[in-house]
Amino acid sequence: MAATPVLYSFRRCPYAIRARLALAISGIAVDIVEVALRDKPVALIAASAKATVPVLVLADGQVIDESLDIVRWTLEQNDPEDWLAGGDPVAIATNDGPFKRQLDLYKYADPTARDVPRDAALALLLPLETRLARHANLAFERRTLVDMALLPFVRQFAQVDRAWFDALPLPALQRWLTHHLASPLFEFVMARAIVASRASARPT
Repeated sequence: MAATPVLYSFRRCPYAIRARLALAISGIAVDIVEVALRDKPVALIAASAKATVPVLVLADGQVIDESLDIVRWTLEQNDPEDWLAGGDPVAIATNDGPFKRQLDLYKYADPTARDVPRDAALALLLPLETRLARHANLAFERRTLVDMALLPFVRQFAQVDRAWFDALPLPALQRWLTHHLASPLFEFVMARAIVASRASARPT
């Protein structure tokens, strides 16, 4: 039995980033195992038949292998910023469903065939611009679960062609993304030293 929970993670995976954000803000100590996707640990495969990150193995052996379930379990233990007040299941479902499908097509398409999935994904981001024009974050002025659940995926979309993304007439979304990527919380969960070892601090 593990002394602390173990999180199987991959540094750039948006689902794993989402889980690490919640764990970091909660202050729950976890041992983070960085997974090489071409050589997955036997323990990960034994814990979850899907063998996809993130997977959280609790000290009592319970396995949680969906990112949102990890986030919700974590925040139910300790939610110091009341992220659960901004859960917004509709926005998260849109992100995890149609937006993620178009994002994957956009990322992996031949550069000459990217326009259709790129524009389809962009259309799904336009409601976020409208919301962010009203207040600094998606649910309230402060950050909540919906911001942190969507952030890693919007980041991935922007990174495919950052010059194109930065030139879009989406000032509120661009401001929101830049602000959160520069936050101590995001920098903490993306630090290689943290991803490769134990994370227990709660940065602001």
